[in-house]
Amino acid sequence: MKGLSTKSLSLAYDGVPIIRDLNLAIPTGQISALVGANGCGKSTLLRGLARLLKPYGGTVYLDGKSILKLSTKEVAQQLGILPQSPVAPEGLTVRDLVAQGRYPYQNWLQQWSAKDEKIVQQALKITDLLELASRALNTLSGGQRQRAWIAMALAQDTDILLLDEPTTFLDLAHQIEVLDLLYELNQTQERTIVMVLHDLNQACRYADYLVAVKEGRIFTAGAPKQVMTEEMVQQVFGLECRVVPDPVVGTPMCIPIGRKVKKSY
Repeated sequence: MKGLSTKSLSLAYDGVPIIRDLNLAIPTGQISALVGANGCGKSTLLRGLARLLKPYGGTVYLDGKSILKLSTKEVAQQLGILPQSPVAPEGLTVRDLVAQGRYPYQNWLQQWSAKDEKIVQQALKITDLLELASRALNTLSGGQRQRAWIAMALAQDTDILLLDEPTTFLDLAHQIEVLDLLYELNQTQERTIVMVLHDLNQACRYADYLVAVKEGRIFTAGAPKQVMTEEMVQQVFGLECRVVPDPVVGTPMCIPIGRKVKKSY
């Protein structure tokens, strides 16, 4: 079986179960978004998929093989991950950061090659960072920094990209900039993208497949029009809402109902 999947996956921190007996098949060549309330296990699941967290039960499969049976280099050549709020050494340039994406292909027999240089240049070009390549990462705007981290993941040249809240701490314009970039990567290169998102409306607009997580288990999964319902939002987030078509693209749009709205009823 191609792609990324889990069977009876259970994950824990310090013996405390977070993900319980979870079965999931990530659609290959599509964008999937993990959504759910804070603490439900979204980021933990992503870490488990990336082999950053060892299961205490079940298995993660990468192209039909148990990910635990693959070498670190094999995993890194097939699957890239961008953690939440990554940190780089002070003064590191954009080009140096992006070049780190080629480390899985380096060894004492094979040093930096023309192919490595070409892929780094392509990653910089795709993310519109060529003119900023010599700039220190800490001098960039939030959106530019996030694009640089995505460029590093692209330089890793994997078919699968996992991103943990890639729009966190970004203003709305930069959020859309990053999501547009990921959408273009999926459309032009058919990369499988899995990301944790908090904004339900952005998840519905950009993702082909939604996975709603509740208390460490999958509450529901499928196309946004199937998953994004008023009942799901109530059950998963404890929030009353109305779901209507997005007036721009027609995808489901969640309109929360708070105390102020209730007073006007």
